[in-house]
Amino acid sequence: MRFSALGDVAMLVPVVGSLAAQYPDLRITVLSSPFAQSLFDEIAPNVSFMGADIKGEYRGVRGLNALYRRLAAKHFTAIADMHDVLRSSYLRMRFNLDRYRVEHIDKHRAERRRLVAARDKDMRPLPSSFDNYADVLARLGYEVRLEFTSLFPPSGGNLRLLSGRIGEKKMFQQWIGVAPFAAHKGKIYPVEKTEAVVAELIKRHPSCRIFLFGGGAREFEVFDTWCGRYKNCLNASATLGSLREELTLMSHLDVMLSMDSANMHLASICGTPVVSVWGATHPSAGFMGWAQSPENAVQADLPCRPCSIYGNSECLRGDYACLTSIDPMTVADRIETLLRD
Repeated sequence: MRFSALGDVAMLVPVVGSLAAQYPDLRITVLSSPFAQSLFDEIAPNVSFMGADIKGEYRGVRGLNALYRRLAAKHFTAIADMHDVLRSSYLRMRFNLDRYRVEHIDKHRAERRRLVAARDKDMRPLPSSFDNYADVLARLGYEVRLEFTSLFPPSGGNLRLLSGRIGEKKMFQQWIGVAPFAAHKGKIYPVEKTEAVVAELIKRHPSCRIFLFGGGAREFEVFDTWCGRYKNCLNASATLGSLREELTLMSHLDVMLSMDSANMHLASICGTPVVSVWGATHPSAGFMGWAQSPENAVQADLPCRPCSIYGNSECLRGDYACLTSIDPMTVADRIETLLRD
């Protein structure tokens, strides 16, 4: 079970995919928020999805008790708590009382605190979320080699399902994804600098298509402005009608530019190379996208970094230099290296 943000749930995909492939006789049920269903629907024949709105239908102790009864009726043989928050701990307690095999994730909280300490940081990389998830399964008796490649076949998802809304990919035409937003200010490269990257990419590749990903009124306002200025741009999130369709498009991108955000993880599980921009957070915390090269993580070398695991802390300097000091040409050049590969 793993609730919480889309990016964290997306990081579970390579682990579940690897588990399903290596234990084909094992029946696996992923318990998560309903929005995550499309991540697991077609991952493997022996994987099913169970959606639970723990802030709505299953809210509070009464709701969690109802959810537990629903889960217990399925007679699972083992329970993997991949979240370890108050709600999942309560469910875990109920399972333990009924003598289920139960294990939970080690988030290495002490090591995280040392990583983001204002003084005397310990910059040793923490285990990745993928490794932490796999460790839970190992303690339940299911050793897993992480060998996942993509939600889609090597040729990508079926673009015909998008009904021509994004056009056809022409020979030698670059398809570039841009996801310039994140949940917290400490993870967002300044919008005007991201636009400078977009303008530079169009200058270098006049026939390229740039697909913009992100939801919300503020995001769409920015996207509408860019689409008005650059004919190469398309607001993919507004044009497409579902997360599954966005994933299908991502599987055909030549590269994705993203923050340390859910879209980095979504593109990664589609097998797409990602150039990621990091500010208050840091890849050493273990949240790098699946199978992404650290060389493609663009970041400023500042002694105060990282100051936050999730990017939700106030900037200690007050100027977010970790983001504002990054030259757009540095980002564009890193994208260019992937377009040339």
